[in-house]
Amino acid sequence: MSLPPFHLAIPVDDLAKARAFYGELLGCAEGRSAEQWIDWDFYGHQLVTHVAPDRLLPPATNSVDGHAVPVPHFGVVLDMDRWQALAERVKAAGIEFVIEPYIRFQGQPGEQATMFFYDPAGNALEFKAFKDLGNLFAK
Repeated sequence: MSLPPFHLAIPVDDLAKARAFYGELLGCAEGRSAEQWIDWDFYGHQLVTHVAPDRLLPPATNSVDGHAVPVPHFGVVLDMDRWQALAERVKAAGIEFVIEPYIRFQGQPGEQATMFFYDPAGNALEFKAFKDLGNLFAK
């Protein structure tokens, strides 16, 4: 499946913390930057962190599979090996999970591994992996 890359710009309050989180922890390559923003290669997509501390808001939540899922959130769907490696890297870094890594919707068409955590500015991220990627949009 070949998809065009998406572009997402998010607010942060500290570019040094964004570099440590997106660049070092998540392993995203840094692209262009200026004093107030950084472009990231976020798993093939363009993520831009803009310094805008007045735009940071606590997320609301929705109940999904018995968990309080933060809204808004963003992330990517990885293959299971990359998802597990990222979960271990995040644990080892001492990042607190909003929702610990687990398998959601077990035995159903949408069965998926998922985890949620915040970046240093409070933006919620979700990373998923599907047992069968063909079920990404299955009902």
